[in-house]
Amino acid sequence: MTRSLRSDALANRAGILDAARSTLALDPHASVDVIARSAGLSRRTLYGHFDDRDALIRELISTGAQRFNAIAESVADADARIALARLTARLWQEAAHVQFAAALALDEAHVEHTAAALAPLRRAVAQLVQRGQDDGSFRTDMAAPALSRLIEEVARTVVARTDASSVRAASLAVRTVLSIAGLSWRETDSLLTAHPDVTETPA
Repeated sequence: MTRSLRSDALANRAGILDAARSTLALDPHASVDVIARSAGLSRRTLYGHFDDRDALIRELISTGAQRFNAIAESVADADARIALARLTARLWQEAAHVQFAAALALDEAHVEHTAAALAPLRRAVAQLVQRGQDDGSFRTDMAAPALSRLIEEVARTVVARTDASSVRAASLAVRTVLSIAGLSWRETDSLLTAHPDVTETPA
């Protein structure tokens, strides 16, 4: 009986998160009542899992961050330029599927929680930038931490402002980040021409 109750609780929680994703995608300001109805549950049941709407959004951010952190861990190109390009493309492709959640995560109200949840990704970017500076691939007119933060802020703006449905969106994100890292547009063109798989969606 205890196992069955626990299973039901987990299913309800998963259902709430799924409903929140789909509901907020249509209306970022959707209320707890609307989300609960979409999940086929009562408001009381939802509050049994989450204290309030912000707690629910924080959970959405945390689960999304786990996917972003896993992507960062999966990129293992020896060339720092290719690694940064591939990381940017894969993160963009992931964010494009849940752009509403990415926008919520980057909202000032949740940016502190988002930063903590994405700590592994931020460390990976910082290490990658340092590696690129050490081998001469990236600009060295600013310290690695500052360059990493600049890349992060520019990427944040691109996510918030770019139409995710655009065919060229991932390429634009990659080109923007590589430009900030210090590559010229000609160098970026040559890199992406030589490695067309970088912006392709993984099978």
